[in-house]
Amino acid sequence: MMGFLRTANFNVSYGKIAAIRSMSIDMEPGRIVTIIGPNGAGKSTFLKALMGLLPFDGQAEFLGEPLQRHDVQYRVGKGMVLVPETRELFAQMSVRDNLLLGTFSRRRTGAASIREDFSRVFELFPRLAERASQIAGTLSGGERQMLALGRALMARPKLLMLDEPSLGLAPIVVREIFRVIAQLREMEVSILLVEQNARAALMTADHGYVLETGEVVLSGPAAELLHDPRIMRTYLGASAA
Repeated sequence: MMGFLRTANFNVSYGKIAAIRSMSIDMEPGRIVTIIGPNGAGKSTFLKALMGLLPFDGQAEFLGEPLQRHDVQYRVGKGMVLVPETRELFAQMSVRDNLLLGTFSRRRTGAASIREDFSRVFELFPRLAERASQIAGTLSGGERQMLALGRALMARPKLLMLDEPSLGLAPIVVREIFRVIAQLREMEVSILLVEQNARAALMTADHGYVLETGEVVLSGPAAELLHDPRIMRTYLGASAA
C-alpha cells in the first residue's frame, strides 16, 4: 500500500552540526501525529526540511513519491502546507485577503469552491468572520494564529504541518486552537504537529514521537505516551510514582 508520509534515516545538518539524525516516521492519512521535545531538539528543523526549506539526506516520501528532488512549490502543489511558528501573515492586508491568498495554489478551482472554503473557515473560526475586513496586523496573538490556520486550510491541504501553534498564547486560546485541531481530524485533514505543550499535543494526537537532541528517543500511541513515566516526569511535570 502506498505510504502517506514516511521518512527513513532522515538527516539535517547546519554545516558540520547535525540537527536531525536518522529520523524515521510513518504517518497514515487522516491522523494527527505529534512531535514533542525540548527547545532545540530539532522539531521545527524537521518540518522545514520536509517542506523543502532546508536540505536533507536520507529518504522522505509523500503519497509514495520521493520528496528530495522537488522544490517547495511542487510540495505545496502536492498538498503539503506548513504553518510556521512565526505565522508569516501579511500584516497590512485584511483578514479576508490573507485567507484568499491561501487559495493561490488552486486558483483555477473556481469562485464557488473558494466561497465554500470561506464558509468552512468562518465556521471553524467565527472570530475571523467578525473581523473579515480588519487589518491582520491589528489582530491579537490568538486571532493571528487562527488566521494562519485558516489561510492554510484554504489551500485544502492533504498534509497540514503545524509548528508550535500554541506558542505565546493564553491558555483559553490554546484550548480553542486544540479544539479546532481535533475537529480537523474529523474532517479527515492529516496533521503533523510540532508542539512544546506536550500534554495538549498528546491529548489531541493519535501517535507521538519524542525528539531529543535530533533523535527520536520514544514513540508510540499518544495515549500511551501520555501515561509513560518518563514523559510524565520530563514533559508533564508529574510524578512518575
